[in-house]
Amino acid sequence: MILTSVLQAMGLFVATNIDDIIVLSLFFARGAGQRGTTARILAGQYLGFAGILGAAVLVTIGAGAFLPSAAIPYFGLIPLGLGLWAAWQAWRGDDDDDDDEAKVAGKKVGVWTVAGVTLANGGDNIGVYTPVFLSVEPLAVVAYCIVFLALVAVLVALAKFVATRPPIAEVLERWEHILFPIVLIGLGIVILVSGGAFGL
Repeated sequence: MILTSVLQAMGLFVATNIDDIIVLSLFFARGAGQRGTTARILAGQYLGFAGILGAAVLVTIGAGAFLPSAAIPYFGLIPLGLGLWAAWQAWRGDDDDDDDEAKVAGKKVGVWTVAGVTLANGGDNIGVYTPVFLSVEPLAVVAYCIVFLALVAVLVALAKFVATRPPIAEVLERWEHILFPIVLIGLGIVILVSGGAFGL
């Protein structure tokens, strides 16, 4: 069970954080030549992501405590809705609000700046992680959080690599708009079906 949770956590982290590689790589480009840039970005990313995880866990605890168990599977509508919205935006080409350069424009590469951008960019992550956390055992939630936190360092390392190779960043940015909606829609359907929502 733990191995399954670890693999699922890895897949979920990749799907929900591909766009962060682009944002972080822009921070690396902005901080090129400055001492301590990597340490500040790493610390900021950990602070921001810890905030995202903390919020998701708190919402999960609240929902689990106050909602009847029969209502839990319907949280699958959240990633399903987010996925359909992302697919609609990708199809229409309305990705202006996701302009990665705008997210870091005019911002110095400081710990709190990176943390703030990470947290602001992670609102959809909370909406995705909460239904998943509600649908698994508490031990699996701990496994998810440990894997997520371990992968943050990998994410920062990849962003640093991408910052020196713009063609890779372009490929990631192109595929993120396709991968993200597919994963969210699939995740929402799995949560709804496995929980027996709508009598499925």
